[in-house]
Amino acid sequence: MARVRYGARTEAEITAARTASSKLPDIWSTGVVAVWESDPDAVAAVLPPPLKPTARPLVRANISKVDLPGYPLGAGSVAVAAEHGGVAGWYPLVMPMTHERALIGGREVFGEPKKLGEVTVERDGLVVRAALARHGIAFVEVRGAVSGSLPLPEPTQKTDFYFKFLPAVVGSGFDADPVLVHCLRNEKVRKLEAVTGDVVLRESMYDPVADLPVRTLVEITIGEKTTDQKGRVAERVSAQALLPYIHQRYDDPQQILDGPPEGSV
Repeated sequence: MARVRYGARTEAEITAARTASSKLPDIWSTGVVAVWESDPDAVAAVLPPPLKPTARPLVRANISKVDLPGYPLGAGSVAVAAEHGGVAGWYPLVMPMTHERALIGGREVFGEPKKLGEVTVERDGLVVRAALARHGIAFVEVRGAVSGSLPLPEPTQKTDFYFKFLPAVVGSGFDADPVLVHCLRNEKVRKLEAVTGDVVLRESMYDPVADLPVRTLVEITIGEKTTDQKGRVAERVSAQALLPYIHQRYDDPQQILDGPPEGSV
């Protein structure tokens, strides 16, 4: 009988796949990063407990193109500065990806708020434009011109915060208590330049980052970097405390209640 591809894989196949994924070479991306100070009340309002705002109400847009062999990928995020248990990091609100493959691991393993979207990173001489778009709306656009090279930072570790949860089968709450994940990213930079420009936030009912206005632009850079990541569960969190925030993950929160009609196959 021909192999049934939905059938169980052998232990040797599972081990081979795990070994191959652990030996991936450094994957370099070209990306634009914009950081700005926003309204402190707005930043605090988007943070589910136990996350807390930091001293500066910072917002960061990261917009990158990754030249994977045969699989070019656009990846981005909009995140706010946050703190948990003495650890400073970032809490991403939305992470557009251009391919489904990039969504699955991040959402299912780490709880990342990834969604399919359009990612643009363009450079023509000194002129730079980068944007994140969904549903036909470029809700974040960074525009400017390269103004000079910057010293390369030392390799560093950064932390992102995610909430991992499963909506309950019965249609209310969660199947188990959600967990707060600390995702640790080791970052190396091989090229970095300053950009003089601006950040445009456009109204979108699906990605309302316009609620985090640019009060003071801190910096815009364009560079080449590589990162790896690993996560750990920092703590289990209150389901009741997180429920008012789960709409952040979905374009329509009601979609988590969608299912096949009764009696359908």
